[in-house]
Amino acid sequence: MKYDFTTIINRQGKDAMAVDAPGKFPSFPLPEDGFDFIPMWVADMNFATAPTVQSSIAERLTHPLYGYFITRDEYYQSIINWHETRHQVTGLRKECIGYENGVLGGLLSALNAFASPGDSVLVHSPTYIGFTGSIGGAGYKIVHSELKRDEEGIWRMDYKDMDEKIKKHKIHVAVFCNPHNPTGRVWTLEELEKAMKVYQDNDCVVISDEIWSDIILNGNHHIPLQSISEDARKRTIALYAPSKTFNLAGLIGSYHIIFDSYLRDRVRACSSKSHYNSMNVLSMYALMGAYKPEGMEWVDELCEVLSNNVNYAYNFINTHFEGISLSKPQGTYMLFLDCTDWCEKTGKTVDKLLKAGYRVGVGWQDGRPFHGKNAIRMNLALPFSKVQEAFDRLERYVFNSVIE
Repeated sequence: MKYDFTTIINRQGKDAMAVDAPGKFPSFPLPEDGFDFIPMWVADMNFATAPTVQSSIAERLTHPLYGYFITRDEYYQSIINWHETRHQVTGLRKECIGYENGVLGGLLSALNAFASPGDSVLVHSPTYIGFTGSIGGAGYKIVHSELKRDEEGIWRMDYKDMDEKIKKHKIHVAVFCNPHNPTGRVWTLEELEKAMKVYQDNDCVVISDEIWSDIILNGNHHIPLQSISEDARKRTIALYAPSKTFNLAGLIGSYHIIFDSYLRDRVRACSSKSHYNSMNVLSMYALMGAYKPEGMEWVDELCEVLSNNVNYAYNFINTHFEGISLSKPQGTYMLFLDCTDWCEKTGKTVDKLLKAGYRVGVGWQDGRPFHGKNAIRMNLALPFSKVQEAFDRLERYVFNSVIE
């Protein structure tokens, strides 16, 4: 490969929540002596970002002034080129693009534009923990429509349930996750069309979180929700960011794509009032560096690496961890483990299982806040050698050992 996804980088003391959490958060005790901490929880990659991101920021830093600035046309054109090339989007113009201080900030601006606190919002379950905190924290009522695993273990939407709950709770704003976090589903065109038919029939504005749209595994293909029909284009507020793709969460910098002028005006009216929703000049240069052709090449290699990690972990779990079930993710770099059968078989709780992993430095994440019963979430965005080491520890010291 042209780019380096094998070097293990020491991030301790560099402000990285992913690795500095043990001992600082009650949910993450320090590992026992002899074990280092392997970060497999928060959605943060343990790979150096693309070289073009670093060079773009470094070049801007050579100029010694960082005052008020005007967003460069190159910023908008970089986004347009990225979506045209990577996702075959057509008709995207500068005026359709707007900065957001994070996808969740954009989500709340869109919610505030089309709903009032106390209103119900439809969200699929399992649910990204950030949706739960932000939507509920802003005073909205979350109504879950559960995804269900079919006979092949693939997560599916229940369109009848969606329709019934939208009608029952008089819902007119729905939050959609494309690809889905935490299950890793990459929706097909047919699935997206059926979901949009439900939203159209019930006159729902759709807020689509597409932050994972570039991290697609094993030859699957992401379809932007706005691209499936003219109606979808008019009723969807899509939220994106380079942060997941290029590991830039610490820089803060997301954006919306809204084709419909009415939706766009309402969202921007809400997002602009606080005066906190303003871009960081280095975030602008980071995005322009990320969205260069070399950045696209880097992402292609990243997806190969992540596909290998996911395939290895999925096969290892199915072969070695009896009672643990999961659906192989088609996108993202997260696994969502169902430990129900294991808990019933062993008489142990998920809490005990999590703690057993923590003791040997496997920093996996409690999946229950994501509305998965007896669930554990695992981040596989780290060098393959560390993925192997983590699963070796789980096999030797956790699943084939006495858990107290």
